[in-house]
Amino acid sequence: MKKITRRKFNKLLGYLSAFSTLETVTGYPTPLFAAKLRVAVIGGGFGGATAAKYLRMLAPNLQVTLVEPQRFYYTCPFSNLVIGGHKDLSELTYGYDNLHKKYGINVIEATAASLNAPKKKVILKDGKSFSYDRAIVSPGVDMRFDKMEGYNLNIVNKIPHAWKAGRSTLLLKKQLSAMPDGGTVLICPPDHPYRCPPGPYERASLIAHYLKQHKPSSKILILDAKEQFAKQALFTSGWEQLYGHMIEWFPRSAGGKILRVDAKGMNVETEFGSEKGDVINFIPDQWAGRIAHESGLVDESGWCPVDQRTFESKIHPGIHVIGDAAIAGPMPKSGLSASSQAKSTATAVIDMLNNKKPETTTLANTCYSFLSPEYAISVAAVYNLSGNKIVKVEGSGGVSPLNAKLSLRRKEAKYAQGWYCLLYTSPSPRDLSTSRMPSSA
Repeated sequence: MKKITRRKFNKLLGYLSAFSTLETVTGYPTPLFAAKLRVAVIGGGFGGATAAKYLRMLAPNLQVTLVEPQRFYYTCPFSNLVIGGHKDLSELTYGYDNLHKKYGINVIEATAASLNAPKKKVILKDGKSFSYDRAIVSPGVDMRFDKMEGYNLNIVNKIPHAWKAGRSTLLLKKQLSAMPDGGTVLICPPDHPYRCPPGPYERASLIAHYLKQHKPSSKILILDAKEQFAKQALFTSGWEQLYGHMIEWFPRSAGGKILRVDAKGMNVETEFGSEKGDVINFIPDQWAGRIAHESGLVDESGWCPVDQRTFESKIHPGIHVIGDAAIAGPMPKSGLSASSQAKSTATAVIDMLNNKKPETTTLANTCYSFLSPEYAISVAAVYNLSGNKIVKVEGSGGVSPLNAKLSLRRKEAKYAQGWYCLLYTSPSPRDLSTSRMPSSA
């Protein structure tokens, strides 16, 4: 297979993400249905919003209904910059009016309780329901509070996970601001799989940047449930260069495995003893969002098995699952992965509604991580199908060079800003909104 260089990959990614109609890429004609068919989209994150948008772009005569309980969407990408004091949450806040006004999508601000697959109905929390011909579910993740002794919903206001952007993000920022100089921050990432594999380490980096400026005698301990992590060599090299010994990482085998959280005493118990923190950021194990469980879309792993060509559920035909909740081979659980899957799934749904065999599509992901506001690293990949399984294209994408000059890291920080703009405008066609959440919440 012909190799795709990193430079060519970036061009491809921009092309795949920025096009305004897929017809220019696939030659996809606008389908004509004998009757107005209905597609339900559950979840308004990067996956759901993207799927709804592209369904209407490719098939304007489809009736598309998006169900999302939140009035505003807070992007997890760049939320660590909020924690570090380099962004305001309002800059990461988006509404859904644009989906309705520009694309003609019926947006319902409600909670979807479950899907009745045999009857092809979406059941809302208030008991109302509506029918669909096919459904796309993008439920994201939920925290597994049952997996760790001492950590539950009752203490998230004292020990926040901040793994869903919003109020919890601001709480963690507030705790860091109140912490005395010389304090200890504990960051506790989960084992795989979880949303945004490099996220905990970007968070440690940006917290370190804040502490270096305002509380330089403080330290950060990363107590990790894993033996290794995404972009590890790039992170550890950058930490030494930027922060000296402020950040210490302990893998599972060296005391990183946490056995119990003690919110009252503000410490965590590990296999090697207890560690006390002035601020504790505990990130729980995760699995598919609640509606996937309520609708019987998960297997014993807690995630959703899908046909990786179409993302149609292997358990309930007629329902497609995309984004963090789906078992998607080597693709990480990320915003751009969800966006890429959404576009592919939109074309597959239209094909299947036309009784056509779905086309094979190319998927992509890229991820930027900040080690400081002016220092970033990245990883990228292109994916194809081999048989019915998603595989990484040999030679595609890659990671930032390890021994790069500081000038390259600064360029990548600028590229990351463009990547984020692309992420929320093309994958998630929302209007920038100011939420009613107070900035000090």
